Amino acid sequence: MARFVAGMFTVGATAGTPGIRPVAGREILAWPGTRAWAIGHEARETALCAAPDIQLVTAGHCLADTSERRAALAAARVGDLAPTVRLPGSHLSLVWSGGVLRVAGDRAGVVPVYWLKCDGVVWWATAAAPLAALVGTTPNLPVLLADLTVTGVDVQHDQAHYAGVRRVPPGHALVLGEGAEPYAVSAGEPVALTFDAGVRRLRDALTTAVERRAHVYRRVSADLSGGMDSSSLTCIAVRSRPVLAVTYTDAHLAEDDDVRYARRVAAEVGGITHQVVDARQTGVAQFDGLADPAALPFTDIPSLALGVLAVKEAQLASVAAYGSQVHLTGRGGDNVLTTDHSHYADQFLAGRRSAALRGAASYARSQHVAPWRVWRQLGLTAATGYPRALDRLARTVAGPAPLIAQRAARWQDLAWCALGSAGGWLTRTGRRAVAELIEARAHMADPHATPAALHDRQALEFMADSHAMFDSIAHQKWGVPIHAPFLDTQVVDACLGIPSYQRVREGVYKPLARAAFTGLVPDFLLHRQTKTAFTTSLYTALAANAPVLRRIITTSKLAQAGLVDAHRAATALESAIAGAPAPLADLHTLIVTELWLDQVQTRTARATWWQPDTRRSAA
Repeated sequence: MARFVAGMFTVGATAGTPGIRPVAGREILAWPGTRAWAIGHEARETALCAAPDIQLVTAGHCLADTSERRAALAAARVGDLAPTVRLPGSHLSLVWSGGVLRVAGDRAGVVPVYWLKCDGVVWWATAAAPLAALVGTTPNLPVLLADLTVTGVDVQHDQAHYAGVRRVPPGHALVLGEGAEPYAVSAGEPVALTFDAGVRRLRDALTTAVERRAHVYRRVSADLSGGMDSSSLTCIAVRSRPVLAVTYTDAHLAEDDDVRYARRVAAEVGGITHQVVDARQTGVAQFDGLADPAALPFTDIPSLALGVLAVKEAQLASVAAYGSQVHLTGRGGDNVLTTDHSHYADQFLAGRRSAALRGAASYARSQHVAPWRVWRQLGLTAATGYPRALDRLARTVAGPAPLIAQRAARWQDLAWCALGSAGGWLTRTGRRAVAELIEARAHMADPHATPAALHDRQALEFMADSHAMFDSIAHQKWGVPIHAPFLDTQVVDACLGIPSYQRVREGVYKPLARAAFTGLVPDFLLHRQTKTAFTTSLYTALAANAPVLRRIITTSKLAQAGLVDAHRAATALESAIAGAPAPLADLHTLIVTELWLDQVQTRTARATWWQPDTRRSAA
């Protein structure tokens, strides 16, 4: 079943009352000129806090208690939306006061907000597909292409993956008032923090995020990869309630440290029922089960989870059988507990040049390149504003010479933005479409942005999108809600409030986690220095599913539209199938994008999402 929240707001004086409502929608807000419905949400997932002149409605995983909601309502009354967005959990906030409605998702983007205007009515939703179905619009191909080919660009910004559907950037609120055009405002920037202050906030925020979930739901399960992030969540959760913990492995991963660490955590921390899912026994691999796009779950945007659907099904089979009411995942931990390599540029721009140069030299040695190459890129990035860097990238993409897919030099990690390997798959028409999108983003880019802060935010939003789509799939296929506490706004603010270059320590893996989680998790876990790579497993899975993947790429809809050269993409796929170096992430993105385009025409029919409104409003 679909899971989203949608609403309408009458902005035109002559607009009539729309005669439609979402299919299976449960009304959660009704006031003159505005209504809202929750679809696929349990009653306990929506809550109202009201005073005579103002209402606050939350929908999703809001973990706030009554006093926290009242405090947020009082702040909203005087125009401060930040406390409503920062209530514990990950949720939608609706604030209605004085004829004005403010609609805000979370900071990471797990709960996005989209909108469009039609006949004097603004329709908004936490999913773009229902709005696209409402007006019959089509996929936004330039956005899809840019997602595939460029890094360091706010590809979506105020656009959705459907043409004509607008997006509210995460951390902002959509403001709707009678007789006024809709606009987005910041919901409040995170407070700047020192490392020590951030550590204290992180410990409190993550403990609250996990323990309150464990108190709300009777049956709790969790990923237990053996890494620091999922293991920390499991250890915190089990302090409140027994936990079913699931570890996945295969013929390649079994040789790495993950399973060993997972078994040790389960053995030393009481209350954990541990289950290891071994692909050598279940017979599953990445990219299994993609032969029939019509049989796959539909997501609001292309979902990388489709590439690992069979693996996730094997992992979550025992979780579903257990009757888990919440499954915890460590997604987002890498985004908030670490930072992008461009933190050296942020450090340089903050006036700490000597430290930045020393750190960049150390980074160069770790990548086996000459320090002067990294210093040159560091100086170029520091001397170039973000809008100018985007202009340069647009000219590169639009250039007349054919683009050849190459592995980016390691020191380009410090650059503002770049063209990825998949850029070599674009046709001239495709390059022009991507270049025009980058030019548009250059005109609205923040000239005061710093590289690592920008990259950290963009990576966070990407992970939030990925998690939200996997959660959608898990609801559809297994009836299991997937929660990612590291993506909760309070946790995000605690970490990203610390300057990027202060979140790293030479020779220490995830120093934020080591400082914040001491005493909550076993010490041996906090001192783990290794991180398992899945590359070999991906190569094996690509080869095993070669016939289906070849068909997906050779029948590419992006190629049929004249935007991608299917032969070049197929050549990259053949390299991967043969086990040669290949852009695995780009191939994964292209495959799921093509599957999504196969689905979208049949899954965005208006009758799928909307029905006549024959019932009276609950107001």
